[in-house]
Amino acid sequence: MVRNEFGLPSADGRTELHAVSWRPEGPVRAVLQISHGLGEHILRYDAFAEYLTAHGFAVIGHDHLGHGTSISPDGARLWFGPKGSWSWLSQDLYTLRRAAETLSAGTPCFLLGHSMGSFLARSFLIRYPGTVNGTILTGTGQPSAALLRLGQALLAEEGARLGERSVSPLATALAFGSYNRPFAPNRTAYDWMSASEENIDTFLVSPLCGGTPTIGLLREMLAGLREIGDPANLRKMNRNTPVLLLSGDADPVGDMGKGVERVKRAFCRAGMRDVSMALYPGLRHEILNERERRAVYADILHWMESRMGRQAV
Repeated sequence: MVRNEFGLPSADGRTELHAVSWRPEGPVRAVLQISHGLGEHILRYDAFAEYLTAHGFAVIGHDHLGHGTSISPDGARLWFGPKGSWSWLSQDLYTLRRAAETLSAGTPCFLLGHSMGSFLARSFLIRYPGTVNGTILTGTGQPSAALLRLGQALLAEEGARLGERSVSPLATALAFGSYNRPFAPNRTAYDWMSASEENIDTFLVSPLCGGTPTIGLLREMLAGLREIGDPANLRKMNRNTPVLLLSGDADPVGDMGKGVERVKRAFCRAGMRDVSMALYPGLRHEILNERERRAVYADILHWMESRMGRQAV
């Protein structure tokens, strides 16, 4: 495996995004682009990339704006930018999609989005239909429209009071406060994330992981969730793009599987012709980092291999 770290210009016009590619020693069969989740960074996917490169897949990804080392001098951690900056993140995914062609032009390219990154991947399917050969969504879900409206109203008030680069304990509690309850008594604030204590502890000691999202980031993420929850927007997706939904059945982001089912039904109602779903018993949010991750790796590889003959149109 050959790993290469490089810079990528962001759509915000001022930030150089930290990007990484992993390439197998031999010929490239296909490429997987990864869109990481909230409060993490792309190098957390190094073990997954090593597995895929051993099977002839190249992997590419970048730190989203406000994450990892993709922070401009005038930016802030866990802040994308001003109102409307969710679109910058979608544009950044498309820029990297084009950069992925340099790894092996003409081979299939798949997109995997995890958690917040899955919301971005779903925006990508709406805004750039037909540009990938398939999409894998892990740790995804869809809050109700009523909850999204409540959250947006609260964030507007908190933003006016505190500023969008500040954090709001009230807004953070509304967004994430319920996640840990099913796992009480709690050892950490992130028990909901993984059943693996080793994974959680590694996350907690990393200076590039965790933290409290800013009011501005939460505002943009909720706007993105409203976009991808709109049936009219879902109908803009290319119906021939295969979609795979994977989640732990103990993942509160996916409402313990029920939210993932809702996403699947919404995709099917929008006319998507190939939508698959699997729930892993006992696994929580980070299925790619649980002790059973090798089985998840194998399922993703098999699904991509089974769809490599399809063209992005």
